[in-house]
Amino acid sequence: MKTLVIGASTNAERYSYKAIKSLVAHQHEVVAIGAKKGTIFNIEIETEKIDFTGIDTVTLYINPKLQEAYYDYILSLNPRRVLFNPGTENPAFYELLKKKNCIVEEACTLVLLATNQY
Repeated sequence: MKTLVIGASTNAERYSYKAIKSLVAHQHEVVAIGAKKGTIFNIEIETEKIDFTGIDTVTLYINPKLQEAYYDYILSLNPRRVLFNPGTENPAFYELLKKKNCIVEEACTLVLLATNQY
């Protein structure tokens, strides 16, 4: 399963960084988009909306206002599910995703991984 992390950061204090670290530790394939280029655990952080293929899960670490610029992009990837981590909840986006038969979860990626529910 390939996961796209949106809002990725090289700052070890950020939850997106911790999520990438945990995803890699759990042997998930990870791709990432962030505001600044960088590398985390051999994962390149892209700053452009790359046309990634085979995305199973998108996990969000950007606020609802910033998400608006990603609606069409995320929908175009046809992910199986989108995870809205704490602070990223966005009911308007949920409706768009559900129309595309995408699973919407308000959940913490770190908790899901730690409890084997990912």
